[in-house]
Amino acid sequence: MTDCSLSILALFAAFSLLVGCAGTPSSARPPPAMDVRTVDPLFAAYDSPEGPGASVVVIHDGQVVLGRAYGLADLQARTPATPETHYRLASLTKQFTAMAILLLVEEGKLRYDDRVVDVLPGFPVYLREVRVRHLLQHTSGIWDYEAFVPDTQSVQVKDRDVLELLSHADRTYFPPGTAVRYSNSGYAVLALLVERVGGMPFARFLHERIFAPLGMRSTVAHEEGVSTVSRRAYGYVADSKGFRPRDQSPTSAVLGDGGIYSSVAELVAWNAALDRHALVSAETQRLAWTPATLPDGSSARYGFGWFIDEDQGRVRLSHHGETSGFTNAIVKYPEQRLTVIVLTNRAGGEPWRIAQRLADLRLGTEGTRVWPFETMPNTR
Repeated sequence: MTDCSLSILALFAAFSLLVGCAGTPSSARPPPAMDVRTVDPLFAAYDSPEGPGASVVVIHDGQVVLGRAYGLADLQARTPATPETHYRLASLTKQFTAMAILLLVEEGKLRYDDRVVDVLPGFPVYLREVRVRHLLQHTSGIWDYEAFVPDTQSVQVKDRDVLELLSHADRTYFPPGTAVRYSNSGYAVLALLVERVGGMPFARFLHERIFAPLGMRSTVAHEEGVSTVSRRAYGYVADSKGFRPRDQSPTSAVLGDGGIYSSVAELVAWNAALDRHALVSAETQRLAWTPATLPDGSSARYGFGWFIDEDQGRVRLSHHGETSGFTNAIVKYPEQRLTVIVLTNRAGGEPWRIAQRLADLRLGTEGTRVWPFETMPNTR
């Protein structure tokens, strides 16, 4: 772990409720302070001593300017949520899966334009024109493995099972590279590519090549019976009687598309690594943050693990995550060095709107804007 990551994590731990330090602002005018009287009402739905909660962090110019938590991480044990609570990241996992691929490409072990069928044994032959790049950018046209999981499924699906599920189809939604459609299947296959090319299990690769070097000591691609989640939040769903557990589904064990658990505290180190290009070069990072261009000249609005668009003249990176009992969001303005992360342990809600509101408060902007995932097919 680098000295910079250490100092940022130490700062966050010391100011786990609210940090008033603005760091070194990127403009001459100091940004607006993060006033709890403004912030707390945004989390009113999560701020209950009886219900599942949320954790939030706002990072600006390398400094944590807001870190708060609301509600409970575990209703049965009545464990309060904290900034150190670990939530299932759901599709926020995809930025880590993409990073694993970027590392292998920089090492010369893989190429973006490699045909997946030439690298991964068992990859269906009808997908022979699918390239690694297509999987990263959701332009592969691969069918959703969830469509082939029966309602009676009692054993959890793993990444390796996705290849067999994909064999139930015989065509893609569209010719690879010609359109965009969000695909969890693509990121499960990317995890298998990491295992094949990286020479170790996907969860171990993430730990050894990303989490451990960055000091993310408790972040884990969780495998039941193999690893544990410290300070774990459990997922819930609301019904007419209140909240009931809904922590796992038949697809919750697939790692590449959504299986990482982390906390907003440890994600501070991840964000710092992205800003400093600590894992891959600045050139590679720029490529990951550049949206694919479709044959008609339009933008796919997705790079490698990130939705990408322009918000009031600013480049905006974002992602949402929805899975059994968890709903999360991240919004990042790389040029303004501003990142907002909201993690929640309940199904439903729109934490991305809270994240955007916090970003607006910090940037001094106003307005309700559509997130790019809201217009991409198959994101809900």
